[in-house]
Amino acid sequence: MRTPSRPALLLAFLGALALVSALASCRGDGRHADAPWTPAELALIESLSPPPTAPPPSPSNRVADDERAAALGHALFFDTRLSANGQVACATCHKPELYFTDGLPTARGLGKTKRHAPTVLGAAFVTFPFWDGRKDSLWAQAHGPLEAPEEHGLTRVQVATLIQTHYRADYEALFGPLPDLSDAARFPPEARPIPNKPNAVASAKWQSLSAPDREAINTIFANVGKALEAYERKLLPQPAPFDAYVKALQSGDPRGGGHLSPEARRGLRAFIGEAQCVNCHNGPLLTDMEFHNLGLPFDPYSNVDMGRAIGAVEVLGDEFRCGSPYSDQDPATCDQLRFLNPRFEDFRGAFKTPSLRNVARTGPYMHDGQLQTLAEVIAFYKTLPGRAQVGHRELVLTLLTEDVPAGDLIAFLESLTGPLPDDRWARPPAP
Repeated sequence: MRTPSRPALLLAFLGALALVSALASCRGDGRHADAPWTPAELALIESLSPPPTAPPPSPSNRVADDERAAALGHALFFDTRLSANGQVACATCHKPELYFTDGLPTARGLGKTKRHAPTVLGAAFVTFPFWDGRKDSLWAQAHGPLEAPEEHGLTRVQVATLIQTHYRADYEALFGPLPDLSDAARFPPEARPIPNKPNAVASAKWQSLSAPDREAINTIFANVGKALEAYERKLLPQPAPFDAYVKALQSGDPRGGGHLSPEARRGLRAFIGEAQCVNCHNGPLLTDMEFHNLGLPFDPYSNVDMGRAIGAVEVLGDEFRCGSPYSDQDPATCDQLRFLNPRFEDFRGAFKTPSLRNVARTGPYMHDGQLQTLAEVIAFYKTLPGRAQVGHRELVLTLLTEDVPAGDLIAFLESLTGPLPDDRWARPPAP
């Protein structure tokens, strides 16, 4: 069966949403847990379920669905040798038992970062990874933490050398022969490009490499990212009680098989109705994949974060973007970059809408982790305190009224928690 195109799904969603909004004001029983759903409401609810059972194509990564690449990426994801101190792995900030987050306000690797570590469950569906969208593929996203001094703290030369030392056979089976990297004078371990710092020691060392040697290192670095993406594509959100409820509704049971409590059913009614959460949290992953400025409370102890306004500039300048020599995608098909305008006013202070799948298990919340609980998140939407520290608050952001009980919304959000993926992928590989 063909999957509907994203524009077709969007048009269907907007039509259902408009009809639900039009009917909301004339329904006297709208907050009753057992009030029957209208056809428009049912259509909207069905658009939120079930979670996808397979990731979308990844045209820029030719090994995205190669089981050998997934196995290599699986090993790399849990390997603490991929860090300057031998103690930090991707799994340090994306712990399986915490639904691939770390439970901290902001991530900690070698040092403290300024943003919350989002879950990687469902990351294969994200068009522009990171909170600010500064990459355009999941494999390119993997590079950022590896070279970030406060995360893994490695250089791409060190990453390439580690691959040669510990993963040579697995790598070469996928990508072909590795060059000999044993000459440290030719391939100085500390060499890496540092944007906007051409005079830094690492940058100078990087420029000392011949052009073919830089290309060789970049190719290995790109392929490491592609293996990590192949693994992360295995990490898909699993069906939750909400999905069982929707399936029961579709089978003709008006009570949804009893899979949701009365509080959760009222929360769902508010979610798609007067609370208008579904404006941004829509589709089977409950995210529009877009960027919004919520006008979060200002933190006087942190720097102003421009969010998407900077991320859009960085993705256009990324050496591993779509259309680059390291991408497997036809440059003529890179429309998502061709029409990206970094000067768009609404990008200032905007951050990506996170998926609400498993949201009860992936706090703290917001890009900087400043809200600890779902109750705090709902309290924020009920008051919308202060003003945006940069740019302007989302114009369509809805103030939740006291008529929407926080407990009902929380009960619904808790119903979005499913089990972890297949145990093979949700734990470190066997030695």
